[in-house]
Amino acid sequence: MAEIARARVEIKAEVAKRIIGQNEVIDHLLIALFARGHCLFVGVPGLAKTLLISTLSEVLNLSFNRIQFTPDLMPSDITGTDVLEEDQASGRRVFRFIRGPVFANIVLADEINRTPPKTQAALLQAMQEQRVSAGGQTHILPAPFLVFATQNPIEQEGTYPLPEAQLDRFMFQVDVRYPSAEEEVEIVKQGTSAFKPILKKVLSPERILALQDLVLRVPAADHVVKYAVDLVRATRPPAKGATTGLDFIRDNLSFGAGPRASQFLILGAKAKAILEGRPAASVEDVRALAVPTLQHRLITNFHAEAEGVKTPRLIEKLLDSQAL
Repeated sequence: MAEIARARVEIKAEVAKRIIGQNEVIDHLLIALFARGHCLFVGVPGLAKTLLISTLSEVLNLSFNRIQFTPDLMPSDITGTDVLEEDQASGRRVFRFIRGPVFANIVLADEINRTPPKTQAALLQAMQEQRVSAGGQTHILPAPFLVFATQNPIEQEGTYPLPEAQLDRFMFQVDVRYPSAEEEVEIVKQGTSAFKPILKKVLSPERILALQDLVLRVPAADHVVKYAVDLVRATRPPAKGATTGLDFIRDNLSFGAGPRASQFLILGAKAKAILEGRPAASVEDVRALAVPTLQHRLITNFHAEAEGVKTPRLIEKLLDSQAL
């Protein structure tokens, strides 16, 4: 347990050589990494989302590929394709599978909502099963395997919103915000100088896999699991005519989160606990991860959209209503 807590400190120290601020984003990224969860990063351009993810892969000695999602991107551009080749010795023609950029430990899907649903769906099997099917063959992706996707919340022209089934595959939606004034001064000073930091490798892929297995063995008491399940169930609008349920949920949501959200809350709580050097997950860990885990899983109704009600505010209100 001490190893993973120590590794967290070392990883953050190395990442900080390139990334100024964004501590909460980095913490969520590390929790997702050790909990085997994919992440969706939402933020305006220029906030170092791509640099953060590539830096993390370098520090962890993991292979990294970046895919720029565009309207003309095809599924085979992500997964790979079969190429007909001629054997020089026998003269026979055979198909050989050329692996696509999804074959990496960390895949950055940049502006994932800029490509059509058919291409977005090419990531679904990879994200869920860690394998790719092509030409009747199944190809196993390298382990560990994580997809980190980015989305621009401002420019929505020419975009294809991610379907709920794909959004649900992401453990967290992490909102990347502007840096503080002091941090921005440091960013400008560092980004306009010749300074090129040397990063130290902190963990190997094999140790990461072992620590991911360790996270699964972190205990979560029954009352912690029940709290997570009750929290998720409370996001589901009550059936028409029901007398139970929260009024603000009924008034603002069409659909709540499913059981995968409960699982991610507990997995995230376990990873958060062990990364902070604690032996067991707590209710406080669950509450701390409620917004990034739930906000992309709640479907607001017309009333909420008309009133400008956002899902993070509803989650915060829900947390206030759920006593510890």
